[in-house]
Order: sequence, then structure tokens, then C-alpha cells
Amino acid sequence: MKNDSTAKKNGKERKGSGMRTSITETGAKKVAIYVRVSTEDQAKEGYSLEAQLTMLRAHCSSEGIDVAREYVDDGYSGRDTRRPAYRQMLSEKDQWDSIIVLKMDRIHRNSINFMSMMEFLNKSGKGFVSSSESLDTDTATGRFVVDMMQRIAQLESEQIGERTYMGMKQKAEQLNGKGNSSSTMGFTAPFGYEIYEGQLVMNGEEFRVVEKMFRMYADDCTMEEICYRFNRDGIQTRKGNVWNKYNLRNILHNPVYAGYMRWGDILIPHNAERAVSPKDFNSIQQKMLMKVRDPAKKKLSGVPDGMIASV
Repeated sequence: MKNDSTAKKNGKERKGSGMRTSITETGAKKVAIYVRVSTEDQAKEGYSLEAQLTMLRAHCSSEGIDVAREYVDDGYSGRDTRRPAYRQMLSEKDQWDSIIVLKMDRIHRNSINFMSMMEFLNKSGKGFVSSSESLDTDTATGRFVVDMMQRIAQLESEQIGERTYMGMKQKAEQLNGKGNSSSTMGFTAPFGYEIYEGQLVMNGEEFRVVEKMFRMYADDCTMEEICYRFNRDGIQTRKGNVWNKYNLRNILHNPVYAGYMRWGDILIPHNAERAVSPKDFNSIQQKMLMKVRDPAKKKLSGVPDGMIASV
């Protein structure tokens, strides 16, 4: 049996009971080059797609590594696992032996997602290389360092998220109770509304559907009856789905239709037209609450009746 030094000379490295070839020791292996920038990254020096590609191509050329294919995700967050090029790359795993990136944060910014990818690669007999960080998962040290660095990257990302949350919460608290607000606070417009020039505005066709929902429920129609009538008449959700008691309940519970955007547990008055008055909205919340059987779920989520004087 060959000893470890002999195995390394032949470009092989022992992994448990099997043998794997390191891509840095032979030109026979093929790699998938992966590059990514998010919207934020595009403003940072050294993170451009072309810069990443240039450096990775040069690295592969100097190491005698064959490039099977290049995968490029332009404008996607590292926390998003649904990136098209990333998903295509994994689906084409039979065309390459390892993934190579410029830096680890180009592939993932979340340690759970990263480790899930590494599990997939290990099961498929594939490797991972970060060229600028000199990390190669064909070695035990490389795998350990990759894991630790990824956890540090996640910590930094979470700290940024915490600071962003606190800043948004402070802004929401400042807006709360100070009259109608034109700020949407990053608010995603629900069914019946849309964002136009940074402000929440009514979507006429959807808005009439919402008004009808609240009227029907106030007139003692059950959720099942409302869904049945809408589906029978071909009225669909924004995504083209049928109505059910779950998506209907979300609308009937949403204070935006009574004049308030909800951010966490804070209600912020908005300028857009409302589908129901605060008084009628609260009455509907009471009616829905009476039908809840589980005591742990009996929580009234009403809005201030007289807070919006100008609507």
C-alpha cells in the first residue's frame, strides 16, 4: 500500500475509505466558475462581475485547471438560494468536478445555506474552492476554515440586519401617531393597493373586490360563502389563484384596509383610500374573534377608531 507521501505525489489524497483527486494537483479536473453581485455590491470597488471572472480565469489558467462553464448571477443577494445561474449550476453538476469562486460570500452569505450546499457537493463527490482565500475542501483544514469563515460572514450579515431593523423600528415609532404618512417603510402593497412613486395608492379593480369582501362578511356571509362566490365568478387573487379561507382571512385581518400600515406591532396611518372604516374594521375583528375556539389564539387586532381625521 502506498504511503501518504506517495499518494500525494500521484495527485491523490485519502478521504476516509476512498480516494479523491485535488483539482490543484492535476489538470484533468474541470471546474464551474461562479460569480455574483447584488444591487449593493455593484457600487463597491472590486466586486464587479467582470473583475471576478478575470481573476478566476487567470487562477484556473495558472493552475492548469480546465473551466467547464461560467455561471453568472447579476443583481442577486447571497442570501437568496433561488438565483437562476446558481440553481442551473447545481443541476449541471455532471459537467464539472468543483465549484470555484473568488470569495466565499459570492456563493452564500448564510451558513445554513452554505452547509446545505456543501452537503450536496459532498454527496455528489464534488469540491469547492475559494481562490482568493486559498481554501480547498479537498483538505480537512480547508473544510474547517471554510465552515468557520462562513459562520463569521453570517454573524456580520445578521448584525447588519439587526441594525437595519432597529433603524426601521425607530422610524416607525416616530411616524406612529403623527398624522398620515407618505412613507411606505419598505411596505409591500397587498391586494387592493400598489406602490406608485414611492406611495401607497389604490388599485381600482382589486380595491372593489376588497370592499365587497368586507361588506359580505359584515352582512354575515361566511368565509366559505365568500370564497365560493368569488371563485364561481372567476375572481382570482393577484397571483391568479383561487380564494380560500386562509388568503381571505389575511385580507380581513389586515389593518391597511382601515387606513394603517402595520410594521411589527406598530400601526402607521397612511394617505391611501381605505376600503373600510376603522369602526367597521374593528367590528369585523370582533366578529371573527368570536369564531375562534382556541383560547391561545383569541387576540383582537383592531385599529384606533378616530386617529385618521382627514380620511
